[in-house]
Parts: sequence; C-alpha cells; structure tokens
Amino acid sequence: MAMASMHISLPTLTPPNLRRLNRYCFQAQKRSPVIAMASSYKEIATSGVKVTEGEGNLPKVVLTGSNGSEADVYLFGGCVTSWKVPNGKDLLFVRPDAVFNGKKPISGGVPHCFPQFGPGPMQQHGFARNLDWSIVDSENVQGDPVLTLELKDGPYSRAMWDFSFQALYKITLQTKSLSTELVIKNTDSKPFSFSTALHTYFSASAQAASVKGLKGRKTLNKDPDPKNPLEGKEERDAVTFPGFVDCVYLDAPNELHLDNGLGDIISIKSTK
Repeated sequence: MAMASMHISLPTLTPPNLRRLNRYCFQAQKRSPVIAMASSYKEIATSGVKVTEGEGNLPKVVLTGSNGSEADVYLFGGCVTSWKVPNGKDLLFVRPDAVFNGKKPISGGVPHCFPQFGPGPMQQHGFARNLDWSIVDSENVQGDPVLTLELKDGPYSRAMWDFSFQALYKITLQTKSLSTELVIKNTDSKPFSFSTALHTYFSASAQAASVKGLKGRKTLNKDPDPKNPLEGKEERDAVTFPGFVDCVYLDAPNELHLDNGLGDIISIKSTK
C-alpha cells in the first residue's frame, strides 16, 4: 500500500521542506461527454459537502468550510480544480483552454498521475485522470468538510495496466488549508510497481514568482536537450523564472516555499 497527500493553507510561515515522495503538503500565507449525476450523489447530507453540475455538466463536489474557504472537486479524474481562501482568492490555476468533456484530462488544479508519471509504456501520466471516481464517504469534522473518493480497476485501466487495485483519495478542507491523501492498495494476486504524483497547478506571476529551499541541491537541467540533461548544483537562495525552465532537483528537502508573485507564500512539504 502506498500513500500520497497534499495540503494547502494560509497559516504562519514555517521553515522550508518538500520531499518528492507520496505525501505532499502545500501551505500558503498572505504577505468537462456530459455525465449525468447519480441520484445517490445528490442525496449527500453532510454539512459543507454538496454535489452539483460543473463545467460541461460534469458532476462536481463543492466543499465549503465554516470559515468561508471553498474547494471544487470534479469526479472525472478526481480532480481538485479550485481552492479559495476565505477572502475568495483562488490559489490554484486551471488553464483557459482546459476541456471539460469527460474524455480529456482536466488541465489544471490538482490532477492525478497514476500509475505512471510522465511518458512511458502507457499514456502520459497514466489513466487515473481520465476516469470517473466515486464518492465513498463524506463527513464534517468540527466544521471541516471531508470527502473520500474511490477508483478501481476496470476494462479501460486493464487494457494498459493489467492489475487489480483500489485507490482512495481523501480531501479535507480546513480553516486555512486543503489537505489530500491518496492511498493505493494492491487487490491483485500479483505484485505491481507504479509511480504517482499530485500534479498541482498554482496561480502565479511567472516574472515575480520564486521558490526558496533548493539551494545546494543537485540539478538536471533539461533545457535545451531533455534527452541529455546537464548536471549542476543550485546556488541561488531563491529560484526565479526569467524564461523557460525545465529542471529536475534531486533529493529535494522536506519543505519548500513558493512565492507566487501575487501576494501569497505557499509552503510545499512532505508529511510522510
């Protein structure tokens, strides 16, 4: 069994950390063919959890915290597309050309990469972002709505990855945070290996954004030749993006800080 999680919040800034494992935490501070919604989804009685129609008439779950925070989760792809802080500001980004048709993955928010990250023997980033997830549980814990989605193997997934599995994705909207946890369980009679990621899109100003916490880390610069990356070492306290960047950082620390250039500092950290 493997686990991945993400957390976005607006608390007091903590020291830098991001581990590129199966759990992630993002903290921020201020400085979709048409799919009919199943009737069972409409009957959710949990406070702060509501199923409605989103873009392209795709079923969408809206989580609303008692403090005014809000998050949108599409069942197609199990994709979180929006997380708004109490003042209404959205820290996530969805591409203007994103398609909500139930066929193509939603380009933005927090899409899944499973059971493959990037290119490989199957389609780019695997199939989890191309399938409908099911609601298996919802609750409200002291004003914080919690939603759990499930994905299982089927003909579509088995055509490219012939294994039986269960994926459970738990999303919790807290006072100043959005936390996610992905658990993969092998329900097959044979072992399998996989890679996974929560491929988060943050709202940012490229010219003003910066990332702190990577100084001293080994790098693989894939620009200009992705097939022959140049090895190096990060010497900057704050990594900036004056132009196109395609760089891999090895052995990333447990926490990083992204200044999105829009007045927010987002702490990205591993919680495993």
